[in-house]
Amino acid sequence: MSKAGASKKDTTKASSEAAASASISVGDFAEDLPVYSGTMGPQVIDVSKLYTDTDYFTYDPGFTSTASCASKITFIDGDKGLLLYRGYPIDQLAEFGNYLETCHLLLYGELPNEAENKDFIQRVTRHTMIHEQMNRFFTGFRRDAHPMAVMVGSVGALSAFYHDSTDISDPVQRDIASIRMIAKMPTMAAMAYKYSIGQPFIYPRNDLDYAANFLSMCFAVPCEPFQVNPVLARAMDRIFILHADHEQNASTSTVRLAGSSGANPFACISAGIACLWGPAHGGANEAALDMLEQIGTIDRIPEFIARAKDKNDPFRLMGFGHRVYKNYDPRARIMQKTCHEVLNETGSDHDPTLPVAMELEKIALEDEYFVSRKLYPNVDFYSGITLRALGFPRTMFTVLFALARTVGWIAQWKEMIEDPDQRIGRPRQLYTGPVMRSYAEIDQR
Repeated sequence: MSKAGASKKDTTKASSEAAASASISVGDFAEDLPVYSGTMGPQVIDVSKLYTDTDYFTYDPGFTSTASCASKITFIDGDKGLLLYRGYPIDQLAEFGNYLETCHLLLYGELPNEAENKDFIQRVTRHTMIHEQMNRFFTGFRRDAHPMAVMVGSVGALSAFYHDSTDISDPVQRDIASIRMIAKMPTMAAMAYKYSIGQPFIYPRNDLDYAANFLSMCFAVPCEPFQVNPVLARAMDRIFILHADHEQNASTSTVRLAGSSGANPFACISAGIACLWGPAHGGANEAALDMLEQIGTIDRIPEFIARAKDKNDPFRLMGFGHRVYKNYDPRARIMQKTCHEVLNETGSDHDPTLPVAMELEKIALEDEYFVSRKLYPNVDFYSGITLRALGFPRTMFTVLFALARTVGWIAQWKEMIEDPDQRIGRPRQLYTGPVMRSYAEIDQR
């Protein structure tokens, strides 16, 4: 395949006209394909009519070289270590903003002004409670059920309680469903946690902000007052911001694919949670924490570095490298700072995994083996330590990820529904099974 005239355009929105063309020749077929430019990032070759015109599919396992949609929400430049929400760098949002402000940005495209911010906070706060009958729904799970299993089932069940926001053709109902998901997810995540440890559910408090309210629902008990530590609440809020969206990852693509069929938003988010539960997606921070505990002490790091370099040894450094980032994950530096703040505040600065993590990071960033392979620390490297210091067990790590990512899933779902080019997802395949054969009666097989 050769590209012709592939000059980049300086545009404020994705071009509706081809900026260039690409030519593909296979056997007797030759086809010119349009090339489009976005506002940032690589150009894309439009192969949507390739099969119709040439009787050929493209083959791209994992869709790693395929743009499945056009989106204005999140941009990642893995080579530069850049993550933008609607054009704003993640470090600025995490340092100066808050999670609900970020939710408004992802949902509506702009940071809210003072009046918009007040209205948005009020709308979210008004929807934090869940239907009282949902309390009895939780008792149907075994006490030892994994909190993510509870989340998959209970979030999907929301569609049975909120019929007035499942008509995806109605923009008002779409907006109500979006607010409800953002508002109710902390309540349900806290309920999943409380149920797993046998404690009573704690109702949300309208006098607390989003992160503080979540910590209250997780750690308060009815028999005594609970005061939320503002340092820990700010850390929790920052963690939510860092995980709010991450472009077309596996769970987001799952939400979009489910939504493309016309499924209601609660079912789509439940599908995203199920995908996130996979250890290759949402379980990386737990794996990184397991690895740090396995190493144990700083003096054992050289042993594990050597094992990581040995291609015959199954050991791998967890929390290093990323499918997208080929530079330092921009979220990792923020998480490192947050980790120190939480450990200092909770008195957990004696946590033996932190010095191991810091020394391991230092060695990996200087060692030619890891540098040449661009195995930089990612956000999961420090997040497990941080969440444990906040008081959460490992079974809750992915639940917190799902809570934070809900706004990204909802924003991506809304964008897909409102996209005039949206069609039901239907990936193709390279069939490698038996050729056509005739049915034989059982006594002739």
